[in-house]
Amino acid sequence: MKQVAVFGYGTVGSGVVEVIDRNSAVIEKRVGEKLNVKYILDLRDFPGDPNESKVVHDINVILDDPEVEIVCETMGGNEPAFTYSKNALLKGKSVCTSNKELVANHGPELLKLAKENNCNYLFEASVGGGIPVIRTINEALTAEIIDGITGILNGTTNYILTKMDREGAKFDDVLKQAQDLGYAEKNPEADVEGYDACRKIAILSSLMTGHYVHFEDIYTEGITKITPEDFKYAKALNCTIKLLAMSKENNGSYYAMVAPFLIGKDTALYNVNDVFNAVFVHSNMLDDSMYYGRGAGKLATASAVVGDVIEAAKNTGKNLPIFWDDTKVNLLGIGEVNRSFLVRVKEAECDKKEISAAFGEVTYVTDAGVAGEIGFVTPMMKEKDFEAKLNNLSGVIGRIRLDK
Repeated sequence: MKQVAVFGYGTVGSGVVEVIDRNSAVIEKRVGEKLNVKYILDLRDFPGDPNESKVVHDINVILDDPEVEIVCETMGGNEPAFTYSKNALLKGKSVCTSNKELVANHGPELLKLAKENNCNYLFEASVGGGIPVIRTINEALTAEIIDGITGILNGTTNYILTKMDREGAKFDDVLKQAQDLGYAEKNPEADVEGYDACRKIAILSSLMTGHYVHFEDIYTEGITKITPEDFKYAKALNCTIKLLAMSKENNGSYYAMVAPFLIGKDTALYNVNDVFNAVFVHSNMLDDSMYYGRGAGKLATASAVVGDVIEAAKNTGKNLPIFWDDTKVNLLGIGEVNRSFLVRVKEAECDKKEISAAFGEVTYVTDAGVAGEIGFVTPMMKEKDFEAKLNNLSGVIGRIRLDK
């Protein structure tokens, strides 16, 4: 019998215990022996809970028990999750986590510790919830050179943008609905400002390059400035608006970013709606592939954690290689990337002569149905050149990048 401990008995942690319990028969077949949750670490007590007797408050009870071979870290945040995970790995206990913040900050260090102690640090659930994208990159695509990853990696923002697109609603109104439904936190900043997606694309970028892409180096822009009028222009262009997280090779270098993009109906991510996530991968032999599913939620995320537990249980005393070292990737600034943009300006403050003088030949969007504005799509140009031209234009309302 393989003994397992769970750090944190919140939404995901309780889900992990539930998955192990409900699917115990099939898990036993796949591991070759039964999994048992011996301990649950939490500051709280859970009177009346079926697992009340397994709850402990002292981390050392778990660390000092040689029977516990695998730990599920579902606490979230950096500390004490980092210290607890580090100490478990030093004891030769494999750690399976859903904690994207911790993986993005300390992934290389924890992977190195796992290797040195013949155990594993596995983090499938840290990106895309239940979508098996990390194992796919590490195993199924191991013969490939991956040169591009683009994803819809946050269910909250995707839900908000989907509702705005379908209903013509304002951002603030849809955010309130998302909070009422439990899709958005009371403080939604990490989601709507793009920070959550940023950490996830940092992890995927690191796996793509084999080196360390730090999330603080990634250009990040959220969705708080997107308006119903933006969607009117999107429809006129046969597009929608999605918050995309992307990492791409560019002439031997890499760039990564998170921002709202206009995407066309002929693109793979166009129909990824509501709280669903998807990751689109381009590699040199397979070409395009996409991985789609529920990017969050108690059981979807817990299922991914337990999938890692099974992998660790089948490989006791053996380190599974994950190619991600601590060599830092110096990302190419997005100013060097070629892009076209939708620009909106006030008609009373800017005329077409001024637009032509700034951008040359543009494509005007004449059927968006927004009064008092001029909307146009620029030719392809470097982002830094675009920003310089935009700063010299009168009456600018906003701009959105195109990815179509």
